[in-house]
Amino acid sequence: MIDISNLYLQRLIGWRREFHQYPEPGWLEFYTTSKIADFLEEWGYELYVGKEMNVSERMGLPTQAMIERFYDAAKHAGANEKWLSKMEGGYTGVLAVLETGRPGPTVCFRVDIDALPIFESTEAEHVPNRLAFRSQNDGFMHACGHDSHIAIGLGLAEQILQHRNQLTGTIKIIFQPAEEGVRGAASIVQSPLFDDIDYFFALHIGTGVEAGKFIAGSEGFLATSKFDATITGVAAHAGGVPEEGKNALLAAAQATVALHSLPPHSKGSHRINVGTLHAGLGRNVIPSTAQIQLEVRGETTEINSFYENAVKQIFSGIETMYGVRVELKKVGEAISVPSSKALSAILADVAGSLQIPYEEYSNFNSGSEDATFFMERIQKNGGLATYSIIGTELAAGHHHEKFDIREEDMLSAIKIWLNTLLRLQ
Repeated sequence: MIDISNLYLQRLIGWRREFHQYPEPGWLEFYTTSKIADFLEEWGYELYVGKEMNVSERMGLPTQAMIERFYDAAKHAGANEKWLSKMEGGYTGVLAVLETGRPGPTVCFRVDIDALPIFESTEAEHVPNRLAFRSQNDGFMHACGHDSHIAIGLGLAEQILQHRNQLTGTIKIIFQPAEEGVRGAASIVQSPLFDDIDYFFALHIGTGVEAGKFIAGSEGFLATSKFDATITGVAAHAGGVPEEGKNALLAAAQATVALHSLPPHSKGSHRINVGTLHAGLGRNVIPSTAQIQLEVRGETTEINSFYENAVKQIFSGIETMYGVRVELKKVGEAISVPSSKALSAILADVAGSLQIPYEEYSNFNSGSEDATFFMERIQKNGGLATYSIIGTELAAGHHHEKFDIREEDMLSAIKIWLNTLLRLQ
C-alpha cells in the first residue's frame, strides 16, 4: 500500500480554498476549468476541454447574458485564453487522459466542479470568512463540497504521475460541469471518449456520513426530472372585460395542485415539488404569463418516468381547461443506478488496509446524482462502476450558506482511489 504524507494535505487545502473563492454555477465554470486545465497540462496530461467532450444538447443552459458575464469575469481574472476559446457559449469542464504505454485497463475517475447560487455567510465564526477564503463572487458559493472534489481530483492526478512507473493501461479523470440540477453528465456521457472504460469511480464528500468514514459503494440515489413550465394566456382588464382573458396564474395554480395530488406508486417512493411559481403584473389585470419550476423524483428510473409522463399529461389538460399555451422544458435529469458490488468490495478492502473506517455498501434513498449516467453506460458496456462517499464533519448542511467541511478528509479519498488504482493493475 502507498501512503501519502499528511504534509500533502496542505497542498490540497490550498487548492480547495482557491477554488472556494471563485465559485461558478453550472455551464459557467470558465475560470474553474481554466485553472484545472493549467495544472493538468503542466503535469503532462492529454486534455479535452469544453466543446471537445460535450457532444449532446445541454440542459438547463443559463441565459446568454449570464454566459457572457461569467466568461468576461474569468478572462479578467486571468483565465488562460487557450482554454477559454474552447468554452465559448458555456461549454465547460475538462477530461484529463494519461496513457501509460503499457497494456492494461482503462480506469476513469469523475469529480464535479460547479457551485450554487447561494450568498455565502459573512458571520465571523464562518471559517471561510474568518480565514479569508470566502466567495469573492457574491451570490454564488461552493456550498456542496465541489471545491474539495476539485482538490481531490487534482491531488489524484498529481499522485498518479508520481507513481506512473507502477501503472498500466489508460487513466482518465473528468472534471464535470453542471452537476447541480443534474444537467452536465447527460451531455458528455455519449462521447466516444468514454467508450472504453473498464472501471469508473465517482464520489461525494459529506452527505451526512460521519467524519472519517468511507462508504465504498452506494445505491438508492433517486432518478429525477427537472422542468421549467411557461404558461401563456391572454391579458384582460379584470373589471372591464374579464371574459376576454385567459388566466395563466389560475392555470399555474391548478397545475400545482394537480401535481401535488398525484397518487403514490406501488413499486416504490417518489417525490414531487413545485419550487417556484411566478405570475401576474397587477391586481386588476388577468395574468397572461406564469412560470413554474418543478421536479419529480422516483426510487427507480421507471417510477420517475411514470411521474414524468403524468406531468406532461397534467399540463396538456391545463392547456385545454384554461385555453392557454404551455411550453414544458426539461432542464435536468438523472437516473437510478446501483454501484457494482464487486468494485465496491475492492474499494472497501483497500480502505481497510489503509485503516480507514469503512462500510462496504449503503443505500441512500434521498438525493439524486447525474454520475449515474456514466455508471449506467460503463455497466452496459461490461465494466464496473461505483459511487462512494467520504464522510466529513460539516459546519452546516449541504446547500447552506454556512456549509464547510473538515479538510483533512480529502486526503483519505485520494489514498483510497490511488491504492485502488494500483490494485486494479
